[in-house]
Amino acid sequence: MMSPDQCRAARALLGWSAQDLASAAGLGLATVKRFESGQLVQTVTVQALRNAVEAAGLVLIYPGDRSPSGGEGVRRATK
Repeated sequence: MMSPDQCRAARALLGWSAQDLASAAGLGLATVKRFESGQLVQTVTVQALRNAVEAAGLVLIYPGDRSPSGGEGVRRATK
């Protein structure tokens, strides 16, 4: 599941504002801000955010996934 830190990092990597992400995910701006501040949101909301950043070409790295530098994060997808 995408973390709030990953969400903020994904937006930074994409050069998106919170409003850009909200629009891409079909959500309200307040919902994105709530999630990024660490407040609880519905699982379907987190999935919509994840789908939006993945559709934009990013890959989310989760704790325990293979990553050269370890830890969770975000990177551009390889084609």
